[in-house]
Amino acid sequence: MILVTLGTQDKGFKRLLKIIDKKIEEGIIQEEVIVQAGYTKYESENMKIFDLISNDELEKLVKKCRILITHGGVGSILMGIEYNKPTIAVARLKKYREHTNDHQRQIIKEFEKQGYLLALRDFQKFDKVLEKAEHFKPKKFISNTQKFVENIENYIETTHHTSWWNHVRFFVSNGYRGIFLTLFYILIFSFFLSQNIPWYFSMMSSTFSVFLLEVAFHFIIDIIYQRKNYILTKVFIFFIEMITLYLFIEKVRINIYLSIWIVSFISLLFSFGFIRFLNRGK
Repeated sequence: MILVTLGTQDKGFKRLLKIIDKKIEEGIIQEEVIVQAGYTKYESENMKIFDLISNDELEKLVKKCRILITHGGVGSILMGIEYNKPTIAVARLKKYREHTNDHQRQIIKEFEKQGYLLALRDFQKFDKVLEKAEHFKPKKFISNTQKFVENIENYIETTHHTSWWNHVRFFVSNGYRGIFLTLFYILIFSFFLSQNIPWYFSMMSSTFSVFLLEVAFHFIIDIIYQRKNYILTKVFIFFIEMITLYLFIEKVRINIYLSIWIVSFISLLFSFGFIRFLNRGK
């Protein structure tokens, strides 16, 4: 029997169940498959699916299974390790809305490095990984495994759950327009001014250009669109910037270019602070 565990994460993980369902249809998997789906809603005639059961009942299934396929949750992985089961781990990914970040990649990578499990990163290689699991001898559970887990969790906490690529995504996506977008905004603003376009039209045009770039970022590097609070904040900041620029340029008579640099810098600082406030405790 193959047991699939998706934990108690409140986001769906249909992607994994679909590939397993497909492999059953293809005859690659010919034994009983039982799925602990949690909050993932999925229907299949090929698998026995239930939502949540007690930990004791789940442990009985883990003991009984021949192969364990699980998401990258530490608790689910540890259960497989404890009962010395050949385990295939698949990370939930942020880009598919399966988690809020990609920290499960790091968790699986560390456990794989220690010889506790097999990682499935590319679904095109599902057959090969499953075949490898048939003969895989996981590293036996030892007393310092909990310390190892604590080290992984500390590592994830101190690195904000991210790889270098996710650091880039996080850096670009945070703050009003982010540092990259702010610089782009100033360059576009300066270009419009050089064409003798009034500063207020230049600002509106630059803002629209930055919006288009943000949409591009969404598709290119998978920045998830922000919640309504963020959108409202951006609209609010736009009007505040417009008023502040008017005061700087028309009343205080500060140079237009200097004014846009000052206003953009203050806006960026405010936005970073506001986003941290909204994300507190997460």
